Order: sequence, then structure tokens, then C-alpha cells
Amino acid sequence: MNTPLSLLDLCTVYPGESPAEAMKRSVALAQKAESLGFSRIWYAEHHNMSSISSSAPAVLISHIGAHTETIRLGSGGVMLPNHSPYVIAEQFGMLAELYPGRIDLGLGRAPGTDQHTLGRALRRNPHAAENFPNDVVELQAWLSDTSPIPGVTAHPGTGTNIPLYILGSSMFGASLAAKLGLAYSFASHFAPQHLEQATTYYRQNYEPSERHPQPYVIAAVNVTAADTRQDAQRQTEIVHRSRVRALIGRRGQLLNDEQLDAVIDSPQGQQIIGMLKYTARGTGQDVADYLTWFTEHAKADELMISLHNATHEEALRGMEILRENWPAH
Repeated sequence: MNTPLSLLDLCTVYPGESPAEAMKRSVALAQKAESLGFSRIWYAEHHNMSSISSSAPAVLISHIGAHTETIRLGSGGVMLPNHSPYVIAEQFGMLAELYPGRIDLGLGRAPGTDQHTLGRALRRNPHAAENFPNDVVELQAWLSDTSPIPGVTAHPGTGTNIPLYILGSSMFGASLAAKLGLAYSFASHFAPQHLEQATTYYRQNYEPSERHPQPYVIAAVNVTAADTRQDAQRQTEIVHRSRVRALIGRRGQLLNDEQLDAVIDSPQGQQIIGMLKYTARGTGQDVADYLTWFTEHAKADELMISLHNATHEEALRGMEILRENWPAH
């Protein structure tokens, strides 16, 4: 039986495109994923990034939910220190009532943005992340039948018991998920360094909970599937250039092609590309072979696929190729 596959969609805005066009493509991507039997699709909270339009996951999830029927939808994740746990309980409680049995709530403690945006635009205390464990416990209570504040309940939200997932890229998330008896999702698609150590620790130190008597690991991995290896390599080079340009651009540097070439060849550029260490690329068989290895390497119960194709049309084709070589469980 193949490991279940899910998708991470950042609702990417391509050059010359509007956020509305990106969201329209996200609907098409989710519909395609649903038809191909993907387990779930998650949307990540990011701020002050012109190439990503998923800044409000709950709103985007509601829109996608209205245009799909069965696929699970969730956050990958909500950056909880940016919000009151009570408000997130209300938002996702509403989603759970609108789309019963289809909503996930992945939680991260990073700000999802730069410190300037965090402090001045979001108006959040940079030390708010230190309270993340308590915020998770409080949110879990708001979604259960036990209110953490006498006389206050989340409507909607209370009693929905939406599944929570701790997101992480370090030992902190692994330790917290193990201690709380929650499922764990590792961001190995962009933070490969601690994957083996974190998932091993999580499984060895897991404290069973009523909802999750067994540990559950979701590991993220990039995929560039194409009809030929040559085309997969071509798309990979385009994706790498776009990623370096986007990350350098966040620092206020606008690069022409010649400057971009120089950055890519520099230690800084290679470090950015190295973040994509865990990438399955090539033909369908190439990708399937890599994912088989990666599943064992990551000790994963489920794979969260981040599609790294050059265009939307090529991403849809990549999904088809992946499914043809990795049938639904």
C-alpha cells in the first residue's frame, strides 16, 4: 500500500499575475488533486511576500471548500503567535461547520514574515512565540467541550474537535507534538537539516493521547515530475532561479538576469537552493523511486507534496504523472 499523498499550495502569484488569478488557479489545483485522490491540501500563512497570496488561510480554505466536495482542507499552517487562540477557534470552527469532516488545523510558531512586518504591521510581540505551547493547549480546549475561561465559549468552534497538527523544522516542534500527543508535520521541503533527528525523537518519545494513540508523521517533500528527465531538469532550473530571485527580492534587491546568475553561483545562492535538498525530480518512475526512499528516510506516515513545476499547466501534468506512478492508497 502506497503512503498517502497530500499537497501544499502557497497560492503562488506568478510574474504579471494578480492575486485573484493565483486564487483561481488554486481552485483548479484543488479540484485536480481531489479528482486524483490526494488526501488533503494545505495553505500556509505568509505576510509581506508578493509571490504568495495565502496570507489568510481560513478565508482561502473557505473559498476552496465551496469549489470542492471531498478533499480535506487545512492550514500548513496558521502561525499561532500572530493570533488569539480564541479567534482561530472561531474561524476554524466555522470552517468545520461549513465543511464537516474536511478541516485540518496545522499550527506553527514562526511569524511567517520578517521582523519588521511582525512588529509594525501585524503589531505582534516578537516574544509571543515563547507562549506557543500554552496557546496550542488553549486552542485545543476551545475546540473541545471544555472552555478554558469560565462563561466563555467559541461559537462556532466548541465541540468540533478539529484535528491539530504541530508544524516544525526543528527539535522544538517534535518535542511539543510528542508531549501533547498530536500529529507532527516536518517542513523538510525547505528546512532539511533536522528531519531524521526530529522524526526519530518524536516517535521514540511520543505520549499517546485519546485522539492519537499512535504517533503520526507528515513529511514535506518537493516534487518536479515531467514526461522526460530533460524537461524535469529544465523546470528545476526555472524554479531555482525564481526562488533565489524571490528571497533576494525580499531584502529589497531587484536583480537582472546577469546579477541573478552571479547570485546563484555564490555561496548565498547555493545555500538557498540547498534548502530544497529533498526534491524528487524526473520521470514518474524516478519520482516514485525517490519518494519510496524518502518515506523510509523520514519515517513518514504521509507525504506532503510541494509541487515545483515551472508553470501551472506543468504542475497539473506533474500531478498526473505522480499519481500514475504512485496510485492512491
